[in-house]
Amino acid sequence: MSSQTVSTKLQWIAEQAVRDPKRVFTSLAHLIDVEFLREAYHRTRKNAAPGVDGVTAEEYGKNLDENLRDLHERLRTGRYKAPPAKRVWLDKDDGGKRPIGMAGFEDKIAQRAVAMILGAVYEQDFEDFSHGFREGHSQHQALAELRNKCREIGVAWIVDADVAKFFDTLAHSLLVKTIKKKVNDGALIRLIGKWLNAGVMEGMTLIHPEQGTPQGAVISPVLSNIFLDYVLDRWYVRDVRPRLKGRSFLIRWADDFLIGCEREDDARRVLAALSKRFERFKLSVHPEKTALIRFRKPSSAKKTDHENGTFDFLGFTHFWAKARQGFWVIKRQTAKKRLSRAMTSLWQWCREHRHDRLPEQHRMLCLKLRGHYQYYGVRTNYQMLVAVMRQVERAWRYWLSRRSSKGSIGWEDFERLRRVFPLPKPKIYHAI
Repeated sequence: MSSQTVSTKLQWIAEQAVRDPKRVFTSLAHLIDVEFLREAYHRTRKNAAPGVDGVTAEEYGKNLDENLRDLHERLRTGRYKAPPAKRVWLDKDDGGKRPIGMAGFEDKIAQRAVAMILGAVYEQDFEDFSHGFREGHSQHQALAELRNKCREIGVAWIVDADVAKFFDTLAHSLLVKTIKKKVNDGALIRLIGKWLNAGVMEGMTLIHPEQGTPQGAVISPVLSNIFLDYVLDRWYVRDVRPRLKGRSFLIRWADDFLIGCEREDDARRVLAALSKRFERFKLSVHPEKTALIRFRKPSSAKKTDHENGTFDFLGFTHFWAKARQGFWVIKRQTAKKRLSRAMTSLWQWCREHRHDRLPEQHRMLCLKLRGHYQYYGVRTNYQMLVAVMRQVERAWRYWLSRRSSKGSIGWEDFERLRRVFPLPKPKIYHAI
């Protein structure tokens, strides 16, 4: 349960920010006391892998009061040293690798505390179309808004822009300059600077990147939202949208965003302006992954639509298609790269865990399937859910057949096993 004192502090900050939108906060760090850190501890994930220090959440919690008092004293006196993050690499949909920075558990607590302060200052300033990593917002909310906006304003063109390596190329000096426009507390600024310059450990090598903020760091989402709110969101609302001849919309999830336009000439102007805008802030729009896509609602007389393109957003491919009733609707299906990645991951899991006890295999496969359904279970995507379930059936049977030299398990035997260990059936969770 949230601490009442901490909630009061955050509410006070938010009220001050609403009452005086031009206010620059210069004294906030003193609000982070032991109780504030305790609340940050409770809001920090406990099941993540440890950072470079190897300290787990369980170990840190054994002497929680003493550890938090010591952390507070080091933060208060400026003696806190931000440890480097441990770098791991995750597969991307395009076949590349994405670096993730894993901070130490104590560092996560400190970052969470500062993120709570910054969130209270900035949350009311953020635009409603910015959905990433914000309380009360979700990916499915962004998907629903995208579909509704396309229909409401008669969008005909989609600017699908990709910011090249945003988290890796974010300029530290420009980020700090942007934060200071609203929060110019020396202690907080120095603390953020320590995290930006702490470096990353890759194997036994310590690297100090001159730019970027580690993906996976607790503080990174709010920092990215602050920067992109200034660079993109407010610029679009203040300078771009009023100058367009037709209607338009912007929807953003972290550094992934789309701009929809009613008119082609507007869309082309926006695309050209985007590149120049990002260059001003030492960012770049990926030339190969950025596209202008025709996405006009086809006439009811058409039986098929060969003129429109498709685009991917938040793991779904979006396209116009005819409903069973005969009218045109925007449909969503799991993006091919996401579907392939999910199927490969499930196949590998069944291979690696084929010698586990059957009840444990069944429990984990049910969890994986339900997790997939809960995200990708949107209307018009049912068949893609079925495809994933079928893949689990094939993979499970295939690798169970290779647990010993007795031969493969036939489908009849596998059906008997499935009656004892039934897999969850596909389910639509989101009517959006």
